[in-house]
Amino acid sequence: MVTEQATVSFDEYDTRTDEMHRTIESWLSDLQQLTDEARASAEFKAWLTIQSKFHEYSVNNTLLIKQQCPNATKVAGYRTWQDEFDRHVSKGESAIWIWAPTITKKCPGCGNGPSYHAKSECEFDDTPPDEWDRGIVGFTPVPVFDISQTEGEPLPELDTDVSGDGSTLLPTLLETAETLDIDVELVSPDAWSYGRARGVCFPSGDQRNRPHILVKRHANEAAVTHTLVHELAHALLHPGGINTDEKAKREVEAESVAYIVSRYCGLDADNAAFYLASWHREETVELIVRLKRIRETARQLIKNIDSW
Repeated sequence: MVTEQATVSFDEYDTRTDEMHRTIESWLSDLQQLTDEARASAEFKAWLTIQSKFHEYSVNNTLLIKQQCPNATKVAGYRTWQDEFDRHVSKGESAIWIWAPTITKKCPGCGNGPSYHAKSECEFDDTPPDEWDRGIVGFTPVPVFDISQTEGEPLPELDTDVSGDGSTLLPTLLETAETLDIDVELVSPDAWSYGRARGVCFPSGDQRNRPHILVKRHANEAAVTHTLVHELAHALLHPGGINTDEKAKREVEAESVAYIVSRYCGLDADNAAFYLASWHREETVELIVRLKRIRETARQLIKNIDSW
C-alpha cells in the first residue's frame, strides 16, 4: 500500500521499464481501494503537491517523481545541471527515472520509426522514410535529479509577480477569466443568496452562452482567490454543468485544480480535503483520465496567470 513517505527506485536496467509501468498502475490501484478517507486524501494531496511544482510534466511523470522523491522541487538531467546551472550531482545520489519521448522520422501509415516500420507489416510506401515528418514514436526511461541531490551555484531568482498575497493574485485571475471568456462577479456578503456556498458556477451566463461565476467576497482574499480558481475549474472542466450522479466526483476535480494552482501561486491550501470516496471502485483507466483532466486544467490556468 502506498504511503506519503513511500519511495521506489528503478536501478535495474533489465526491469526498469516494466517496474515504472507497474509503479504507476499500483499507485492508481491502491488509491482506488483505500477506504480510509484521511489516508486517501493525504496520498492524493501528495501527488497534487508534486503536480503543482511540475505542472508541465505528464501525470505519469509526476506520479513517478512522487514515488521516487516525494519532496522534489526542481528536476533536470545530469548534463543540464552542469551546463545550464553550473551545478553537479552529488556523489552517491540515485537517479529519478521518468519517461521522455522518442522523436524520430515517423511512418504516416503505422506511426512507427523506420526500424520498427521495416519489421512491421505496414505497406505504406507513398513517400520514402527520409521524407517522413519527425514525431513521437514512443517513450523511454531517462534519469533526472532533484536540486536537493546537487551542489554548486545557487539557482537564479525567478522574476515573477505571483505571490502568496491574494489581493495581488485576485485581479490577475479576473483578467484570466475574461481571457477564457468566463464572466465573474464578486458578491458582497449582504447580497449573497447561496447559503454556505463560497462560490457557484452557472454553465451559461449571457447571450453569448458564457459560463457565469459568482464568488462571495470576504476579508480573507486568499480564500476568495482559491474559491475563484475552484469555480474557474468547474467552468473549464464541466461546461455543461454538474449532474447529481457526478457532483461529488467533479467537486474533487475542481478542488484538485484549485489546490495545484493555489500551491503554485504560493497560497496556503493545505487545509483542502478531498472526498475521494466518490471515486471508489472506479476503474484505474477512469482514474487516470480524471488525473489528466485535472493536470491539463491546472496547466491551462497557470499558463494564463503567468502571461499577465
